[in-house]
Amino acid sequence: MKSKSVKKKDSSKREKNIPQYKLKAVSELVDQIKTNRTVLVASTRKLPSSQFHQIKKQLRGKASIRVVKKSLVIRAMENSKLPGIKALEESVGSDVALFFSELDPFELSGLLADNQSPAKAKAGDIMNEDIHVEPGPTELVPGPAISELSGVGLKVAVEGGKLAIKQHATIARAGEAIKDNVASVMAKLGIMPLKVGFEPLAAYDSTADKVYKGIKIDKKRTLEALREAIGKSRSFAINLKYLSSDTVGYFISKAGLEAKAIEKILNAKSESASVGEIQK
Repeated sequence: MKSKSVKKKDSSKREKNIPQYKLKAVSELVDQIKTNRTVLVASTRKLPSSQFHQIKKQLRGKASIRVVKKSLVIRAMENSKLPGIKALEESVGSDVALFFSELDPFELSGLLADNQSPAKAKAGDIMNEDIHVEPGPTELVPGPAISELSGVGLKVAVEGGKLAIKQHATIARAGEAIKDNVASVMAKLGIMPLKVGFEPLAAYDSTADKVYKGIKIDKKRTLEALREAIGKSRSFAINLKYLSSDTVGYFISKAGLEAKAIEKILNAKSESASVGEIQK
């Protein structure tokens, strides 16, 4: 029997079949991956082109942005020969942009959070938090708007020729999809509950040769969580009788109150003893 020879794929021939502009794009990406500390993948979904260019301008000098086909990005990551960047490949999909920067991944993610803009909600959007409407005047005139506002649970009245909200109400709940009539009312009242901008998905830090996922930063919620944690840690430290600059005031105040209480007890005993001596 004649043995069948297995033909090996000629990689050099395959490279020749790839258009020069693609090879150049991959080469440029490899260079950017190797010469920057951070490579961040962010979603561009629902991001208007006008805001894309505005954010790009605001980040000038801090980060550069590239929008390239997934296949070219994956090839560039493989050609970079950086072991840790492999885990970043699964975050590269459609509608994404690459950020290259000397900032660390979380600082860069924070910058992207700062550059998000308020946006109107559309039917089907999921809210991250409850949407409340407070009492007060509006710029809406009486007419169809009365039934629209009433239809989402708002109590209204006509004041000075304009509609006014008379009572606090929650018109949307966190985690729920916005209904069409609720989206319409929010737009009329100028309520913009969403944030539009680049949404960080994952980032590679060449300093640590590590990929960080879930790096989207919500500064407002982070500060709230931090304040809550500080409050709990202070109570915990007090229970442990741990002395620090944050707890010393409490212990001094407590000691002062206890000293006064002891003083009252001693004075009461002294008065009682004096009365007893007199009675003898």
